[in-house]
Amino acid sequence: MPLPLLRQSSKPETKKFQSGKIVPCDHDLSNKGENHQAKICPFSPQGMVKKRSAFEDLTNASQSQPAESKKEANKEIVKDVFKSISKNSTDKSSAANMCNMTIPEDIDKDHSDPCFNLIYAKDIFSYLKKREENFILIKYMDKQTDINSDMRAILVDWLVEVQMTFEVCHETLYLAVKLVDHYLMKVVCQKDKLQLLGSTAFLIAAKFEEPSPPCVDDFLYICEDIYKRDELLAMEISILQALNFDINIPIAYHFLRRYARCVHASMKTLTLSRFICEMTLQEYDYVQERASKLAAGSFLLALYMKKLEHCVPILEYYSGYKSSELHPLVRRLNFMLTFSSYNRLKTVYSKYSHQIFFEVAKIPPLDTSKLEEIWGS
Repeated sequence: MPLPLLRQSSKPETKKFQSGKIVPCDHDLSNKGENHQAKICPFSPQGMVKKRSAFEDLTNASQSQPAESKKEANKEIVKDVFKSISKNSTDKSSAANMCNMTIPEDIDKDHSDPCFNLIYAKDIFSYLKKREENFILIKYMDKQTDINSDMRAILVDWLVEVQMTFEVCHETLYLAVKLVDHYLMKVVCQKDKLQLLGSTAFLIAAKFEEPSPPCVDDFLYICEDIYKRDELLAMEISILQALNFDINIPIAYHFLRRYARCVHASMKTLTLSRFICEMTLQEYDYVQERASKLAAGSFLLALYMKKLEHCVPILEYYSGYKSSELHPLVRRLNFMLTFSSYNRLKTVYSKYSHQIFFEVAKIPPLDTSKLEEIWGS
């Protein structure tokens, strides 16, 4: 049953956008260059927050502005991975060339990003995979009496637009969706409070991830002022209490960046994997998938679509997942890309169809026979 339209606000559009804009730069992945794709999104407002109800306009029609494509990133790869795939390559140089890689003399010398430094990376991502045990999601929609998976999809589609409007990092979007799902797994939510839940979850995620998050008034404004400040603050308390104030939830985007760095993938390949993974956010059937596995499956499909099957052993080595374990997930992801309808909920597709995202949404998915051929070879 379609959701009713939320009432229009009579408040004049006078508020100004309060979070700062980020200047684009041609940094590679080691300098977090992929984050700037979100922050120079072609749909970003020019000085004013976009007001729209989550359930009012399903077409999400937006004007695209031209933007310069970013350079494909050069990223390091750990040397010892080639020991594990030596049977598939004659030497380190040939394995690197197959993935369009360059091998640095010593990646330990790269201290530009402490979060991805070799000294800490293994421990960090081992810790994140262990934390996944604390945040197992189960199907919860049967417990919800007033909302369904279609309404959730509309909400997530709107949250993607919010992420572009506020020019915040993708980590914020992924965490916001996780917060929504964990809250709905524990608390029954009424239909008229679903957008309040989504906007408040995004506020919490922004506080956690962003150095300069949007303020409460920004979120009230983009919801067309249908909620009061007290309602939003009360929902914030409710979410935090429901999650026992533990919101450091592992998200797929962190693992995508890790896998891209290890495989030494180009920026276009990483962006393709991000498109695949971001498409799953609005699909209720994927809520049960662990972040690390979902990221590995998305990245594996991206490698197949870019004809980089030679890099699969490296992904297996660093993700901890055998490709055979990921095959059922990859089939589902490829099916999703093949049969998804972009007529109504098309924000993700439109976003990744822009040249700044290398138009990866326009890359055709694989035929089922092609997948089977790859796996059978």
